Amino acid sequence: MAAFSYCSSDDEGGDEELREFLSAGQVDQTVRHAIQSCWMALPKGRRSTDELKRQLNRMIDRAIEDMEEDRKEFGM
Repeated sequence: MAAFSYCSSDDEGGDEELREFLSAGQVDQTVRHAIQSCWMALPKGRRSTDELKRQLNRMIDRAIEDMEEDRKEFGM
């Protein structure tokens, strides 16, 4: 899989390139893989849908905060 960085709307064609790279099916498959990986990583005694949701939301919130911080730091 090709690597890519965050594209801002200021990038010429950046948003469009990202849309061409990622189809809805690819995004769906990636999200489902992340959910399955998180489920498998949870200790057996903590495997519940509530715990899974809590952990996924925690990781998503952290990733978005990091992305926003990076955009500010790098002037994107």
